Amino acid sequence: MRTGVVACFTICTAMLASAAPLAAQTGEGFQVERYGVELRPDLASGAVSGRETITIEATGADLRALVFSPNALTISDALVDREPAAVTSGEDGIVFSLPRAKQPGAAVELSFAFSGFPKRGVTLTPAGMHTGYFACDWMVCLQNAPGDKADLELDLFLPQGSDSLGVGERYATLDLPGALVLHRYRSLAETSPYLFGFAAGDYPAETVETPQGTLHYLNATGEPADLSDLFAQTPEMVAFFAQRSGLDLPGGSYAQLLVPGREAQETMSFSLIGKGELDREREDPSSAWIIAHELAHQWWGNAVTTQTWRDFWLNEGFATFMVAAWEQHRYGEAAYQQELDVFRDRREQLRERGWDKPLAWSGDYPSLGYRRAVQYSKGALFLATLREEIGDEQFWSGVRAYTRAHAGGTVTSVDFQRAMEEASGRDLAAIFDEWVFGEDGTEG
Repeated sequence: MRTGVVACFTICTAMLASAAPLAAQTGEGFQVERYGVELRPDLASGAVSGRETITIEATGADLRALVFSPNALTISDALVDREPAAVTSGEDGIVFSLPRAKQPGAAVELSFAFSGFPKRGVTLTPAGMHTGYFACDWMVCLQNAPGDKADLELDLFLPQGSDSLGVGERYATLDLPGALVLHRYRSLAETSPYLFGFAAGDYPAETVETPQGTLHYLNATGEPADLSDLFAQTPEMVAFFAQRSGLDLPGGSYAQLLVPGREAQETMSFSLIGKGELDREREDPSSAWIIAHELAHQWWGNAVTTQTWRDFWLNEGFATFMVAAWEQHRYGEAAYQQELDVFRDRREQLRERGWDKPLAWSGDYPSLGYRRAVQYSKGALFLATLREEIGDEQFWSGVRAYTRAHAGGTVTSVDFQRAMEEASGRDLAAIFDEWVFGEDGTEG
């Protein structure tokens, strides 16, 4: 078993396990168009404070409240279209009452102040602070609505001399009174809130230019590190994934933040790469799990995002398979087959337990391990099987068409099936019913 994806999986599936069928998780009755956050993070304590403005379009009739994912922050001074609004916060979500009901198509501007210590999603290191997943714990948003992509504008008020990372591009840096510097970020495409993130601190950095985009390597461990050596494979991986997807590096740049421990998490524009995982992988350079898996998500998961968690295999199965494809490209057929053997073994374990569910399973998983075996390993094995079934040329042609057609948007398993049928010129209902939808052709 390759270990580099474990930390990513643990947090990501913990996020999924916490999802509940509440309005707080679905954005019922409205669509978020834009999040604007003015954030003052305390790099010493992990506290956050600031003001947030959310631009919304009503989609349901007689919309009377806006319900967002719950968090531990204190919310105050709430305004809806510049009128005072009541707010309540509890386990079922953060509820903003509208002064008057809204009809479909109506625009709503919600604004409020926030402060406190996020329960999850913020990590302090010797060099500063970084976030990964659980964005809706350090701001207000919809954590478990991946299909509700929105623009993000993030203003970070940081101590002078701080380095930073954020979603999209940093388009301005302004000196402020009180030895503060404002780092202004904006997304380059609509983004799912679970991919929002930032990092701030004292980060030694290196920059590498590639034909597919600019790479940034930063060190948040507080210890010396040879970044160019640790991330030596990244440029070649970028070239490989760009060729297989038919797209250059989304957004034109990508950063890898070296952090202590074994973290492995992607955001829209950067990834957290645990030093502990890289040390383990250096014993077997052909594995390259942590770097390749998180990088692959920039295309499959971030640019092309599953519409709901039911089709989450389109994120994680793809990223897992693309690691195996990279190993085949770089290290040969034996390395590829070694990965497929791992996937086959995990699926066989599911069968032995009588629990080999379809990839688009919509029911409850008995444990995170079962979810991983289905969405990561079985998802990757299905892609390898489909590749054998329709042939290499048709498979990669379909992957490119699927990725390019849906970049910046959201997808379901049906979207992927249609792309592969068009590329292969074949009816693939049987194999998709067997692996993805279930024997009866339904999604879980």
